[in-house]
Amino acid sequence: MEKTAKNPFRPYLWLLFIVLVIFWVIQTLKANSVNYTYGQLINDVAAGNIAEAQITPDASGDSGYVVVMGKGGLTKRLYVTDVSEAEEMLRNGGLDPVIKDKSVMNWVVNILIPIILLAFVMVFLLSAILGPAGNQGSGNRMLNFGKIRVNIINGDGKTTFADVAGLKEEKEELAEIVDFLKDPGKYAALGARIPKGILLEGAPGTGKTLLAKAIAGEARVPFLSISGSDFVEMFVGVGASRVRDLFEEANKHKPCIVFIDEIDAVARRRGTGLGGGHDEREQTLNQLLVEMDGFTENSGIIVMAATNRVDILDPAILRPGRFDRKVTVQRPDVAGREEILKVHARNKKLSEDVDLEKIARTTAGFTGADLENLMNEAAIGAARKNSPFISMSQINDAFIRIGIGSEKKSRIISDKEKKITAYHETGHAILFHVLPDVGPVYTVSIIPTGVGAAGYTMPLPERDEMFLTKSKMLQDIMVSLGGRIAEEIIFGEITTGASADIKSATKEARRMVTRYGMSDNIGVVCYDDDDDEVFIGRDLAHAKSHSEEVASEIDREVRAIIDDCYAKAKEIILNNEGVLHKCAELLLEKEKIGREEFEALFTAT
Repeated sequence: MEKTAKNPFRPYLWLLFIVLVIFWVIQTLKANSVNYTYGQLINDVAAGNIAEAQITPDASGDSGYVVVMGKGGLTKRLYVTDVSEAEEMLRNGGLDPVIKDKSVMNWVVNILIPIILLAFVMVFLLSAILGPAGNQGSGNRMLNFGKIRVNIINGDGKTTFADVAGLKEEKEELAEIVDFLKDPGKYAALGARIPKGILLEGAPGTGKTLLAKAIAGEARVPFLSISGSDFVEMFVGVGASRVRDLFEEANKHKPCIVFIDEIDAVARRRGTGLGGGHDEREQTLNQLLVEMDGFTENSGIIVMAATNRVDILDPAILRPGRFDRKVTVQRPDVAGREEILKVHARNKKLSEDVDLEKIARTTAGFTGADLENLMNEAAIGAARKNSPFISMSQINDAFIRIGIGSEKKSRIISDKEKKITAYHETGHAILFHVLPDVGPVYTVSIIPTGVGAAGYTMPLPERDEMFLTKSKMLQDIMVSLGGRIAEEIIFGEITTGASADIKSATKEARRMVTRYGMSDNIGVVCYDDDDDEVFIGRDLAHAKSHSEEVASEIDREVRAIIDDCYAKAKEIILNNEGVLHKCAELLLEKEKIGREEFEALFTAT
């Protein structure tokens, strides 16, 4: 938006203000100070010590002050209550006092200057309350709550589809929106109605906001962006007012794209608060629904929104005529990850050993934001070591830092704890290697990390998986229990170090039973109500979806899965007990080993 021009005279006005304050204070102090008595004045006049005298009456004319100059050059000042008496006394003493104009100076000091100072204060307060004219986004203005703080990017084409890597299908699906913004007449001639709203849904960091900016850049139309949380304030009616202001602003810039990020902050399902109350957020949502309904067909304003919680949005905003089209922005596959890495490597100096294709294969599940963070962390690590290039080893270190946390090599660990950690992590690693649907092992370490772990075992997924199979989930549970099993086998006792592993295994087993129907005894029934847990108000009055008998049966099934996985994992580790000892000894010696060193232990056994 246009910025308000600054007033070049403002610094001089403030200087004038300061000078007036100083002058007024000096004159006031003079008018009220007493440094010479009337008796002393009479004595000096009688003794002939006065050379000149001056009388300045105040506004009333009765009182005022007398300034006299002695024959030695010393000036003295006296405030008198009877000017006429002082004048007569001076004349009787042979002096002809100068009578100053009683109106000008007193009027300036007592009337004009206070009025000017008051005017300055009023102008300052009004400026703070209302803000400069034309500045609608000035923020902390007392009477400006109803105005929207929208960020407007003109259609300069700086961000285009070329800057969006790894989202080929999504870009193809949204290409017609760009075509409509460029040539709306073609669609109107055929009676087609372009979607009023487009909802981009997907995991955080998948590039939803970037995709919306690219559409505006391709079509070269203004892009008005705002966060959903900016609508809601503690004052009633502010959110609805900001929605109206947003669409008024959009009408000034059409054709344009209005983008609302994290729309779930303002468009959550209504009637789900405590008591089902009609709160401020619901009023804001109602106004948003009204504004989107008020669009004429092909008006040139397209509303785009992004969320990673589409399941909690109000059904009214998802119906045709509002958000007509829903585009799911998926995590990139291996080819998409390689494209994204190339984009983020454009301005980075990479050494010859960096293989972006290999990095793409080893970062399954990473989003675009994760990959950008990976390359940025590697660049920071290279700069910290004063390296002119980013090497593959620095990228690997960044991969571990992101996945596990920074290694705390300076932390002092006792030999006993190191030994327990070595066997614990080796238990995980053996199962990663032996079980077919998990692993292989990327790194095994007994160096403490920033997340509070005494060590870590990092697998290296070699393929992208869309679905989880029952066998894969069971193997994940077995891997989680591997550290606890190794401790039990070697030391005959257990520690608290496996608490996070047990929690993860239990959670996985419960999802298998209650959500995915993978229990023969429970059957293909969903008893998982996790999707509704965000709505506290509705939960309070919502009956359980199953009986106490079913809940007990679920607990038994979860326990049976855990026990079965525990027994199978223990058998595998016992069958590879030689590797267990060798790997633990190697970890105690080197603290961290890679895939090649670990897999070599199996061939040597």
